[in-house]
Amino acid sequence: MKSLGMIFKELLRSEGIDKIGSLHRLGGDDPFQEMAISILDGKGVIVRLEDPVKPAWSLDGELVGSSQFAYSQGDHEDILVGIEEIKGELSKYEHPYFIIDLMYWDRHTPKEKRKLALQLNQSYGLIRDYLWGERLVLTWLNKRAESSMHFPLQRITGFRGPTHKFLAENGIIEATLLDLWAEEDIRPEELTSRAFIIGGIVDKTGDKKGATPRIGEKLQENGIRVKRRRISLRGDTVGVPDRINLILEILLKMIFEGKNMEEAVLEVQPYKDARWRLRKELPKHKIRVDRSALIEKELFHEYSRWLNIRWKDFQKVVDDLNLKVVEKEKIRKKIAESI
Repeated sequence: MKSLGMIFKELLRSEGIDKIGSLHRLGGDDPFQEMAISILDGKGVIVRLEDPVKPAWSLDGELVGSSQFAYSQGDHEDILVGIEEIKGELSKYEHPYFIIDLMYWDRHTPKEKRKLALQLNQSYGLIRDYLWGERLVLTWLNKRAESSMHFPLQRITGFRGPTHKFLAENGIIEATLLDLWAEEDIRPEELTSRAFIIGGIVDKTGDKKGATPRIGEKLQENGIRVKRRRISLRGDTVGVPDRINLILEILLKMIFEGKNMEEAVLEVQPYKDARWRLRKELPKHKIRVDRSALIEKELFHEYSRWLNIRWKDFQKVVDDLNLKVVEKEKIRKKIAESI
């Protein structure tokens, strides 16, 4: 699927623009994505200048000398690309909605609400790395929830009603629900879904435990076909981040960067989550010699290929499990000596 930045570059190319500069500082990694977002926010346009501006970027993202075409936030008569042109180009594509269902907002404690609001703020930034704010939807939004947000709600799609009504109003009868308790992993061919739903839930305590499946049940009761899918790591959800923004980031990497599930999880996995998975994995390799419980040092290299662990993470888990790290060859010698 094409990101906003890719579509914007295609639009520039169709206008005969092969390189472009900026009259304003751009702080992101992808200048084309940043320009397109800013234009959609009504902050700027692409113009033709009498005098070339330096530096400029080719459409391949390389810095080149200068260009007579530039992004500007000022008033200009010779506007080549503005908000209407980008919206017209976007209408040719069907990008998914990424919905965060806030049905359980009021069941969170004040501390949990602050954590949830932070994760939503980070989700807003993430969606703008690939698409634009409108594709991020907060359903069941109420004034209490709005007062806790620290990002511009007018830049996203806020919906005060339930998720099933939002879907119905947009002609969507089937959606993919990211559910830790689902039996099936999300498959590559399912990444074309028109809507992905993430439960707006943190700290699965009290009556919020198991809330995500209930979100799916409510959708089905109201006529929405729901595919409950999970993100796993080698067939297990232990070690997969459960923060809303990280789930969203994994999903975006799979959809727009073509990452497989394991690659996407590894790129965003916090060290803490990786250590939890390692705690589950290492006991499978425990070797008892005399009265000692040993673990091969070489296992660090094996697990660091698909878990985001450093040596100190490996050593911490080993210590927590009361194991001792020994090189494989030395373990073999100890076993031979003990026979």
